[in-house]
Amino acid sequence: MLRAVVGWLAAGAVLLLRLTCRVRVHDDPRPALRRQGVRYAYAFLHAHQIATVLVAEAGTGAMVSRSADGDLLVPSLRVTGVVPVRGSGRRKGKDKGGSDALAALMRHSATGAPVYLAVDGPLGPRNHVRRGIVQLATEAGVTVLVAVAVPKRRWVLRRTWDRFQIPQPFSVIDYYFGVPVRTGDADGPDALRDLINARLDALEALYDPAEALARPSDPRPCLGSGGP
Repeated sequence: MLRAVVGWLAAGAVLLLRLTCRVRVHDDPRPALRRQGVRYAYAFLHAHQIATVLVAEAGTGAMVSRSADGDLLVPSLRVTGVVPVRGSGRRKGKDKGGSDALAALMRHSATGAPVYLAVDGPLGPRNHVRRGIVQLATEAGVTVLVAVAVPKRRWVLRRTWDRFQIPQPFSVIDYYFGVPVRTGDADGPDALRDLINARLDALEALYDPAEALARPSDPRPCLGSGGP
């Protein structure tokens, strides 16, 4: 019960952010892809989930882990028009629903709607792209959109594995897209994952260098300005 209350309070906060934050999108490939009828999947970092919810198109399908963090995130997705699909990867050899959730995302993509993955989640390591986005791209035939979200003012939870970020109200949030990744851009699944990883790392290093270099044990203060 308490978790549900906290989740809906968080959803209210997300709506507040949506109303008060100003969004700037850079090098957006989506209009051209829509004109070409190309389906796509967002590849964001786990730390950027709250900020990226603010820019996701209504109807986007998003995989959310079957964890306490995932439970808290679901109401925020729903109030912004994002469709949550629950599941996680394997843990200690047991499938936590990731296969079913990935299949559901593929079915969602087949309708023409975008889909969304926090590619280094749910447990990291931070900035390490996992195989789900590669499987989605190759089996569903979608183009992968790599992007980072950089709020000018934010709170960073430095003791979390991903340094989870929360934009502050009335902040400007910049979204930087990289060159879209297509399955034909790399020779095989491992090379494709490496390419997605490299483009995400390059975006973060260019537009958010302090976070690109930081680690969860970083002792520096993390509240306040988070711009490049």
